[in-house]
Amino acid sequence: MASSLAFLSILLIWGCSFLGAFGEYGNWDSAHATFYGGGDASGTMGGACGYGNLYSQGYGTNTAALSTALFNNGLTCGACYELTCTGEPRWCNPGTITVTATNFCPPNPALPNDNGGWCNPPRQHFDLAEPAYLQIAQYRAGIVPVSFRRVPCVKKGGIRFTINGHSYFNLVLVTNVAGAGDAHSVSIKGSNTAWQPMSRNWGQNWQSNSYLNGQALSFQVTTSDGRTLTSYNVAPAGWQFGQTFEGGQF
Repeated sequence: MASSLAFLSILLIWGCSFLGAFGEYGNWDSAHATFYGGGDASGTMGGACGYGNLYSQGYGTNTAALSTALFNNGLTCGACYELTCTGEPRWCNPGTITVTATNFCPPNPALPNDNGGWCNPPRQHFDLAEPAYLQIAQYRAGIVPVSFRRVPCVKKGGIRFTINGHSYFNLVLVTNVAGAGDAHSVSIKGSNTAWQPMSRNWGQNWQSNSYLNGQALSFQVTTSDGRTLTSYNVAPAGWQFGQTFEGGQF
């Protein structure tokens, strides 16, 4: 019995270390948060991750634009964070929120880091959609200190692949990724081709310059925690540019 418990403890320690190494889960860190986008979050649509309409894509209003220190040149798009307002009893609301990274908060070198240049390196900063911000802080505060940690994303349905572009330029937007949330590599396979790695064009838009028209398409997605998911024949041979298809899920 004792040996079984010891083995289980080793597995749990290994699992936590794995998540810490690849997903940065669990450890609380410090940052600040502001808000943007208006009361209905309409001003958060589009954005540097390429998700477009955050309502129809399922991200809703619990979203955040990340500062340079967190954005990782777009590779963090889709990651989820738990935030709580700290150290300002006058302005903080109790509880936590979970937000998805959907945009970039650009630096403003014309302003000092502690007076308007909130997203300047090396600051860790969350510019939250206004409805998300109001769950943890008062509007009048404007900016509040927060504690945050990376958490697994929980999504409904499978990973979605939206095929844009044209022949010889297949631009695939990858959305609704659970688990780590952030696709770090994507491969594509036509029914008449081998697996081919895609290059990241911008945000979570992934590019292939192969001619794949008229072929059923399969996708392989690897996230920052090192997990890989393969979705076979997601798009039928008759797919058209502009269509979205749903694969498996982490």
